[in-house]
Amino acid sequence: EDAEQQAKQRRGGPGGELRRKLPKRKIVLLMAYSGKGYHGMQRNVGSSQFKTIEDDLVSALVRSGCIPENHGEDMRKMSFQRCARTDKGVSAAGQVVSLKVWLIDDILEKINSHLPPHIRILGLKRVTGGFNSKNKCDARTYFYMLPTFAFAHKDHDVQDESYRLSTETLLRVNRLLACYKGTHNFHNFTSQKGPREASARRYVLDMFCEEPFVRDGMEFAVIKVKGQSFMTHQIRKMVGLVVAIVKGYAPESVLERSWGEAKVDVPKAPGLGLVLERVHFEKYNQRFGNDGLHEPLDWSREEAGVTAFKEQHIYPTIISTERHERSMAQWLSTLPVHDFNATAHAAACPDAK
Repeated sequence: EDAEQQAKQRRGGPGGELRRKLPKRKIVLLMAYSGKGYHGMQRNVGSSQFKTIEDDLVSALVRSGCIPENHGEDMRKMSFQRCARTDKGVSAAGQVVSLKVWLIDDILEKINSHLPPHIRILGLKRVTGGFNSKNKCDARTYFYMLPTFAFAHKDHDVQDESYRLSTETLLRVNRLLACYKGTHNFHNFTSQKGPREASARRYVLDMFCEEPFVRDGMEFAVIKVKGQSFMTHQIRKMVGLVVAIVKGYAPESVLERSWGEAKVDVPKAPGLGLVLERVHFEKYNQRFGNDGLHEPLDWSREEAGVTAFKEQHIYPTIISTERHERSMAQWLSTLPVHDFNATAHAAACPDAK
């Protein structure tokens, strides 16, 4: 029994005894990361083959001494929850995770000292004991950064990085993106969802493309989208379909048709440009933010750190990867193989095989 106790103390590391006497507190962490080289955010315990952001995060939490080692093996023990499961290669500037920790001194500095530079904890706030970052999140804002030659018309525009987005084309892009606003059936924008599943209906609050800008001789634009929640690949397919229409591969009517019950071939834009920008807790803030006991989940003081991280790690990674691996250019070359008229033909010719 004594040996077991000593082993427990050793596992706790320096100050382990003191930490075990500290009560654990529910907190949220504001995270930013560049997702290149990772198989998404969510940890798959026992699958070391596919490295995720949470693998590095949990390791840093254990090594910094704010959670016991066995909590790293079973994340439910620390009531861990993330706001959004970002896919393979997707980055985040404002991911929020909730968990129970020992509030050790200099906790942020200690966690960050065990993280690689492309993953940073930018903020920490105390929350209510039953707080769950996924369930309490009312909305999520993503942006998708892409080279503007993605909008170059296949028949009468140059198709390389010398292309510059015209005001007229930007207006058309924004008119099409605005069609996504409201509640629609997005079963064609994800996998393994039937057209009659209630969970395929999603509410999009806003979607628009900002003015383009030039970096390293290549013009880029940023598409912003805010919605209650998104399904796997949904945003990439929303972007992909608008690109296919603007380039002249698909008719505008395919947008309306994609929300119907029939199966529509919707292309999925590359994951590289997708970034979780921020998550919203409006209802939580209204209820608890001004009660005198809890602080609102407002990260305005951390905004400078978020902007600096985007400029240092997210934008340069997207730009250099696009330049060297040409992920958007390669994906655009696959658009001609999609059949955007398949369901329209089937409806017009029901006897066609």
